[in-house]
Amino acid sequence: MENISSSSVIFAFGLTLLAGLATGIGSAIAFFARRTNTTFLSVALGFSAGVMIYVSFVEIFAKARISLESALGVKNGIIMTVLSFFGGIFIAALIDKLVPSFENPHEAHKLEELKNSEKPPQNKLMRMGVVSAIAIGIHNFPEGLATFTAALSEPALGVSIAVAIAIHNIPEGIAVSVPIFYATGSRRKAFTLSFLSGLAEPAGAFVGYFLLFAFFDKVVFGILFASVAGIMVFISFDALLPAAEKYGEHHYAVYGLIAGMIVMAVSLVMFI
Repeated sequence: MENISSSSVIFAFGLTLLAGLATGIGSAIAFFARRTNTTFLSVALGFSAGVMIYVSFVEIFAKARISLESALGVKNGIIMTVLSFFGGIFIAALIDKLVPSFENPHEAHKLEELKNSEKPPQNKLMRMGVVSAIAIGIHNFPEGLATFTAALSEPALGVSIAVAIAIHNIPEGIAVSVPIFYATGSRRKAFTLSFLSGLAEPAGAFVGYFLLFAFFDKVVFGILFASVAGIMVFISFDALLPAAEKYGEHHYAVYGLIAGMIVMAVSLVMFI
């Protein structure tokens, strides 16, 4: 890891930025769509989960184990990989637990629900939007670190993860922009705050880079990679799949899940 080039770092930061700013797409959809396209969101979120689950278990966990085994030996390497994996799950679960239910961006909400004619007072709407933006920032921080780390290790892998995270950032943008728009009447303010909330993704990459890059040996890489796998598995099972089912029929979510796994598998084979 010590031979990482500056161009690789720039590429990884760029991918992380693009994934985070997908919240702006959700914001734009919120302004121009009258109703939620539940079938599309169900399949898309299932697809995102499929990509994350497959790549976590097949690629990222395996790479983490190989790195840790080469540095610590087979037994200790496997133990550290497993501990790091479940440590990532614990971190993601803790973040999710600390965010109130409605403001939690991983809770599925429809445009119709957020645009309800019986709207709460403007100050409550504004609070809802601002807290949602903060919540998204908290959730996106480790996701940014995941995208950045994957892209540094293997650019093709980073692209796949960035696309999956970008897809699941779309409904998060909706959750921020709609209440702020109805509280202020300003599309610009709503879009800007939604857009900026996505910057937590590159912020996570930025902090990870400057805190960990100087220590990036095989052990740090393995621990970080296994933790990333745990974070993405938790997000998939706790957030993406339940949201996919809530937005559409069960089978839409499953079809999207399988499609995501197939696309991820094919892309990994192509880049061997």
